[in-house]
Amino acid sequence: MAKKKRISPPAAGPNGASAKPVAGPAQNGPPQAPAVAPNPISRARPAPAPALAMLPGEVLKGDWTVALLALMMFLAPALGVPNEEMLQDTLKSIVVSFAALVAALAFFWNQRTRTQPLRWHGLMWLPLLLMVYALGSMVWSHTYLAGVEAIRWFIFSVLLWLGLNTLDRERLPTLAWGIHVGAVVASLWTALQYWADFAFFPQGPNPASTFVNRNFFAEFVVCTLPFSVYLLARARNSATVALLAFSIGFNLVAMFMTGTRSALLAFIALLVVLPFIVWRYRQHLALSGWDAGRRILAGGLIVATVLGLGLITTGNPKMVEENRTEGRGLNALERSFARAKSMAATEEYTERSFSIRWVMWKATGRIIQERPLTGVGAGAWEVDIPLYQEAGSQLETDYYVHNEVLQLLAEYGLAGWIFLLTLLAYLSRAAWRTWRLSGDDARQEGMLRATTLAALMAFLIVSNAGFPWRMASTGALFALCLAILAASDARLAQRGWSAAARLNWKPAFSQIGAVTTMGCLALAAYITQQAAASESLIVRATKIALSVSQSGDYNNPKWIKQRAEMLDLIRRGIDINPHYRKITPMVADELAKWGDWTNAVWIWESVLGSRPYVTAIMSNVARGHAQMGEPDKAMAMLERAKVLQPMAPSVRSLEVILLSRNGNEPKALAMAREDILAERYDYDMVNTGYVLAMRAKDYDLAIKSMELRNKGWPANKLDADAKLGNAWVGKGDTNKAMEYFRAAMAATPPGQEQATLNMIPQPLWPLLQKP
Repeated sequence: MAKKKRISPPAAGPNGASAKPVAGPAQNGPPQAPAVAPNPISRARPAPAPALAMLPGEVLKGDWTVALLALMMFLAPALGVPNEEMLQDTLKSIVVSFAALVAALAFFWNQRTRTQPLRWHGLMWLPLLLMVYALGSMVWSHTYLAGVEAIRWFIFSVLLWLGLNTLDRERLPTLAWGIHVGAVVASLWTALQYWADFAFFPQGPNPASTFVNRNFFAEFVVCTLPFSVYLLARARNSATVALLAFSIGFNLVAMFMTGTRSALLAFIALLVVLPFIVWRYRQHLALSGWDAGRRILAGGLIVATVLGLGLITTGNPKMVEENRTEGRGLNALERSFARAKSMAATEEYTERSFSIRWVMWKATGRIIQERPLTGVGAGAWEVDIPLYQEAGSQLETDYYVHNEVLQLLAEYGLAGWIFLLTLLAYLSRAAWRTWRLSGDDARQEGMLRATTLAALMAFLIVSNAGFPWRMASTGALFALCLAILAASDARLAQRGWSAAARLNWKPAFSQIGAVTTMGCLALAAYITQQAAASESLIVRATKIALSVSQSGDYNNPKWIKQRAEMLDLIRRGIDINPHYRKITPMVADELAKWGDWTNAVWIWESVLGSRPYVTAIMSNVARGHAQMGEPDKAMAMLERAKVLQPMAPSVRSLEVILLSRNGNEPKALAMAREDILAERYDYDMVNTGYVLAMRAKDYDLAIKSMELRNKGWPANKLDADAKLGNAWVGKGDTNKAMEYFRAAMAATPPGQEQATLNMIPQPLWPLLQKP
């Protein structure tokens, strides 16, 4: 028998699969000739293809996807709205959504003739799982909020898949530069706000850059630091080293200006992790070739920038006032040290922000305990949280848990558990694989994987005290970090449930993808227009309402035109979107001050249509009905509120008001006395308690009521001092009464003295004359 000639299997092709001759025109490049001509007689099978979907760079020829993603990460933090007619994160969400969809369109266009596989990864199932759950919860939970969540996870999935298929080692620095420069520009706005009270962008807690809240800015910047260090470690020439070192120091100073404690904790963790990462991969980085001058330049410039800029005194009056009242420091370094020190203060956990968050976290824990499988529905935490709060609590002005893990589990139930546990398992395995890389893999992939894991570590730290998953800039960074790791898994040809896999592809898929993306862009344009119109109308109405109230003469006929315009604006805004609980009630509150209870009530009721369990709003509606002479409706709303929170201050004060108006003053006075002496009160309770106490000649209770009002609402001190004086007159202590009357007169604005005198017994007027 003739001995068969052994045929070697074909050599591996560019994507790790066996090379084969290509018939017809090439897709994405010239045909690859086989290293050994195949023998038709041989039955030898080619070696199995590894998990790689493509050779790095194969899909990227002429592709602008990474550049568009980098532009997105620059524009989202750098841009802000220069007025209050659009929320800052609404603009950032628009930037991220359009950038993701335009990048997808560019990608599909570039791959329109592709027949080779693309990449898939197990991570892709995680956001898709939450998107499907959100779509389902639109049926049985809050439709609008669940729809918003579904869109959020869809954009997240698009960013993750695009990054998986386009982020190679050569183009990753482009994305890193986009992230870094975006952080630098955002830090510039922060520094100007802190040093010079730069007021181009409306802010809440200063300095907030373009993020409206300083915590949002700090949480973003601290997550970008690993990518900034990555760029510095790769820099070769002295000019680039100097630029990056200075900008890293500048970003740190801007973060210190905020005093955000979660960001400071993340920074401390990075201060340990990043030097270790640089040391471990130093032989594979450009910094290993730096001379002594460049090393001194890099380290010295970072330290000099932090110390030099960090000691510049603030020029922002709000920061000066915070230092006066809370001792937070007058420069960035003092502020960061003071805020870090405050984490050990007892009052932080009993009276300040952590204690408030702890109340929300405990209530969220009850949701998780009672609904571990279904959750309350995507985005519905803020709707259902009043049902799970402790008796007597009415903390309903927060719209997020300030802990992303708890909110995920409370809203998504089993789907949230799967997402969280799978994500943590993947990141742990990715960290272990990164640690074990050696040789060429360590040189090529180690630093970028470790950098990305460090950024995700910082992100997860701040996620335990804020809501960065829901913010556009940090949410996009989260998706791209996972994409970087997934693309690296593909290049390393790793196997298993957490590895990349092939996604069979045809030109028709690209064409369908392009058409679908264009449809999504049209939908995004429509949603953007509606959101912008609604926010503009509601904010403009709110500004008019506040300006009229600030005049102090809101019932003057000169305001008739403005009030009519305000009502028209708020009606149109609510018609477009009746779910803006953050802003809409502010208009109703001002209307109630003016005595326009009819319009105030319908606005509050529109809020209850979207958030049906808010006892404070129920109480307002009941007060409105009582003022309009509709006691039956008022009592019905009171009973509805008492089912939820019978001991909530707003519910108790409402019951006191209704009892007193229905002729049951003794019971009303007893309830008021019980709550005021226990210091369980709101503004209406101390006001009603004062009136009832004065009628009953219980002057000690009247004095206690106004003292509590002065403590909680110092802006109304003039009126409270006059009332305190009258209570002391009733008690028979004229000298004590005159102290309060004189204080009231001293606080009276020029020209309004008679109005204050009218609150003082006329026989005492001569005693107020100056000697």
